[in-house]
Amino acid sequence: MITRLSRRALPAVAAAVLLAACGGTGGSTGAASTAPTTAPTTSADPTAPAAVPTPTPTPTPTVKPTGQADPALGSFYGQQLAWAACKDDPKTAKTDESAVQCATLKVPLDYANPSSGETLDIGVARITGSKPGERTGSLLVNPGGPGGSGVSMVQGGQKDYDGPLRDHYDIVGFDPRGTGLSAPVNCLDDRARDTWATTDALGPEHGKLLADACRAKYGTLLEHLGTRDTARDMDVLRAALGDRKLTYLGLSYGTYLGSVYAEEFPDRVGRLVLDGAVDPAKPIAQSNIEQYAGFERSLQAFAAHCAKQAQCPLGKDPDQAAGKLADFLDGLKQKPLTTTGGRVLTSAAAWTGVVEGLYGDESGWDSLANAIGWAMVRGKGDNLLAYADSYNKRDKDGHYNVSADAYTAIYCADGATDVLTGAALDAAYAEMAAKAPLISRHEPGAALFDPDCRSWPFRSPEKAHPIVSKATTPIVVVGSTGDAATPYANSEKLATQLGNAVLLTREGEGHTGYGHSACIRDAVHAYLVDGTVPAAGTRCATDAAR
Repeated sequence: MITRLSRRALPAVAAAVLLAACGGTGGSTGAASTAPTTAPTTSADPTAPAAVPTPTPTPTPTVKPTGQADPALGSFYGQQLAWAACKDDPKTAKTDESAVQCATLKVPLDYANPSSGETLDIGVARITGSKPGERTGSLLVNPGGPGGSGVSMVQGGQKDYDGPLRDHYDIVGFDPRGTGLSAPVNCLDDRARDTWATTDALGPEHGKLLADACRAKYGTLLEHLGTRDTARDMDVLRAALGDRKLTYLGLSYGTYLGSVYAEEFPDRVGRLVLDGAVDPAKPIAQSNIEQYAGFERSLQAFAAHCAKQAQCPLGKDPDQAAGKLADFLDGLKQKPLTTTGGRVLTSAAAWTGVVEGLYGDESGWDSLANAIGWAMVRGKGDNLLAYADSYNKRDKDGHYNVSADAYTAIYCADGATDVLTGAALDAAYAEMAAKAPLISRHEPGAALFDPDCRSWPFRSPEKAHPIVSKATTPIVVVGSTGDAATPYANSEKLATQLGNAVLLTREGEGHTGYGHSACIRDAVHAYLVDGTVPAAGTRCATDAAR
């Protein structure tokens, strides 16, 4: 993550004026003094107490203004967005992107040097509110990742916001720097990525191959893709939208973006909803251990569910089903499956496909079991490979998402370059093996170094740390008890860290809560529209049928 704005030294002339104004003495270079340099000795009373010297006032340091108060950022904060119909994508037959408005936001490449002239274009999309007379402002949304496109989130989910949210807000999504329409990072061509994404050779050289390709293609841009810079972009966007404070719904990684925004701009925090929390106090290795432990639990729950069904490729013993699945998936290292199109289902690809299925709730488990059954029983890996392609954002024509490497680039800029070594690394491997014995044994290094920043071109100065909200408006944190990707404990810890926050809980499997529970949606809508903060301890059930 890029470090916060540095404080610049005062120019020498300004420093001298400041010291003179503060009454500096002794070595001051101000106006010459006619006072004697030595105290007179005549008429001195030796019995009188010694004079107490007058302390020299300490100059008040000049704090560099940040955000909207920084004159160097004035042109960025004062810009007007030119909205026009988005370009329709012919590949998305069921979505008319032109029904959404798009614009481009100009931001500085480097917030520590905004006058350099180097800028980035940030892609923005909005759905205008359906009831202009009841409009409150803009609701910014982020789908997570890191690497997810806020523009696509708005374009592809136009109907998802109908009702209370769109009645009162314009729904606005933007592509964080390094993603989508905002200087996207894609370091490998499609053919190279096909191999890179599915290989079972996942050692340090795997990470180095990507790092070298990114260095060659993007250079110093990689240093300016951290979440703190994106949070600053988000504040520029808030001002360009004409909103005094930020209203925001962030999912998964989007909770971290929202947390960093609250840290950087507490006086600009409006109503923030953070769903599926990332714990900002955890280093990446510890976060990976706990995430893999979450997926281990979900794997066991899925396998036990499968074993109770009439047809399950994992057998009828719930206690043995997960182990049987892991043995099959690991065995693909030696005996991969060739698919109909000639591609190969490797062990790494198969595990990726299973993890993709575990992101969802119980309603999708039967489909996942079916894909596993085709591979285990019939030797056909097409369906499981399709799950992996979905996770890796590979379309049916073999093309990968334009920002395929944003996940790695943003994480490495956010401090994941601070890697473990020696005894600390050994302890982390042991903890990973204890908490996620099945799901991590395929390649423990790939599990711990996810993403692998060991060979990344620069070392980020950012460190994991608790984020405390100094905002006056309470923040709503949503956590799901069965969330494998962002375990429920993260939401508990984030709500505690922020201080002025309330935890809203969903009982059930699956990643994030908003899309899985009408109860959660009702509570979120009441907060965003009316400012009604959920009562402490509120718990919601997952929707019975979706």
